[in-house]
Amino acid sequence: MRIVCAGDSLTRGVSFIRGRLRIVRDNYPNLLQTRLQTAAYDGVEVKNCGAFNDNSGSLLNRLQKDVFAEHPDIVLIEIGANDCDFRWNEVAEAPDVEHVPYVPLDRYVSNLKHIVKGVHSIGAKPIVLTLLPLDPVRYYHHLSVRFGKQIAHWIARCGGIEYWHNQYDKALRGCLDDLHIDRIDVRAHDGQVATWRTMLSDDGIHLTSTGYQYLSRMVFSALEDLGVLPSTARVTSSRG
Repeated sequence: MRIVCAGDSLTRGVSFIRGRLRIVRDNYPNLLQTRLQTAAYDGVEVKNCGAFNDNSGSLLNRLQKDVFAEHPDIVLIEIGANDCDFRWNEVAEAPDVEHVPYVPLDRYVSNLKHIVKGVHSIGAKPIVLTLLPLDPVRYYHHLSVRFGKQIAHWIARCGGIEYWHNQYDKALRGCLDDLHIDRIDVRAHDGQVATWRTMLSDDGIHLTSTGYQYLSRMVFSALEDLGVLPSTARVTSSRG
């Protein structure tokens, strides 16, 4: 069995360390592979097909080349955080006018449907992660350092960064319900958002090493609960 992890920098394994974005070796796909091996799922291979700055449109465009070429049995899809982000340089220059996200909400939903349809077309199973929470305070501080505090005026007018992020997560959930697609709900439990925020980097959006460990554990448990891993595996300890 081959599991391909498709998504943005949270799949690729990016963290904000000492003021710079860095790719970390212990990303969630690598950690997931280790967990599978520890649990004696020796025949399961995990491939990391995450890409920095990926959104639903760019992921859709590279499906054939980067994802389908790996001949996956399962595709774990983590996408949306960049879709709902804004061109902050434009916001800073014109904080009194309307701005739209990189990928408008309706197009995000359409792209997601096409991604899932594409995965089905090659006989693979799509499983979609809901959007990981961000920390709006840290993210705003990060943005204001880069683009200036004038963006605060626009953020106050549009409902804030977290508002847009939550709208895309809500739309993703509705899309998965309509398509009857399995999900890994990273916010399923009470207090989950607060827990995630303790594992975010200083930029408020990328995970720390602890966060990637936590995400890999969550994904591994969800795959077992969904019953998609080989039943012939000699499972010894699955909740490590």
